Amino acid sequence: MFAIIKTGGKQYRVNEGDLLQVEKLEGDVGASVTFDQILATGDKIGAPLVDGASVTAEIVAQGRDRKVIVFKKRRRQNSRRKNGHRQYVTTVKITAISA
Repeated sequence: MFAIIKTGGKQYRVNEGDLLQVEKLEGDVGASVTFDQILATGDKIGAPLVDGASVTAEIVAQGRDRKVIVFKKRRRQNSRRKNGHRQYVTTVKITAISA
């Protein structure tokens, strides 16, 4: 069975046992996290959320994503700026989906 969850302003389709990188969640490695914003499950579609559904996950790692280069240039002005950004991410493993 699958579920569509919403976290960090994004939506993810998950199955049990999946590893997923989401925006940073509070908690230590090994802690359990419950997602309660479930948009759909295998047989139900929410309007906008499915009542009583939840997805449980375990935090596997806390870290940072790959670097994204932000480069801005104004032509013919000899003006340019280069910055980098690394987003904090949490890797979770989906342990249970309850509808």
